[in-house]
Amino acid sequence: MVKHLESGLKYVTVHKLKELEFSTQEIAKILKIDRTTVSHYLHGRNLSLRSIEVAKVILDLTPQDSFRMVYSLCQNKDLTFTILKYCLNNPKIYIKNTCIGCGLCVEICVMDALKLNNDLNCDVNLDYCCGCLLCIENCPTNSIEILDEEQ
Repeated sequence: MVKHLESGLKYVTVHKLKELEFSTQEIAKILKIDRTTVSHYLHGRNLSLRSIEVAKVILDLTPQDSFRMVYSLCQNKDLTFTILKYCLNNPKIYIKNTCIGCGLCVEICVMDALKLNNDLNCDVNLDYCCGCLLCIENCPTNSIEILDEEQ
């Protein structure tokens, strides 16, 4: 069952990447799957419609819950990041100067997007942020906020 749901998530991601005009070869490289599998996903072969429906429900959850579900199904940080990056409108975060460097956000971030710097404040690497917002949920000083589109 878990593999079917993971396939459903990959199916949705393949279709999102195709909408973004990635080639079959590029999609295969991004998802680290063979082009035949990408072709099957694009043509709806060898996949349960129920798995696709469940995958879509998972991706419609809150960012935190989508992350938790995708990561628990895939058990792979890179695949989780890729799915969330392309399937969700992920908000990005920034750290305010009220950060006390407690490190809770660093510990909670599975994607390793947050690090404590030499000043014992937190820095975020947006290239690794999947937008799950678990850091915001766990910051005791409310020093993490969603980055506006204009910034």
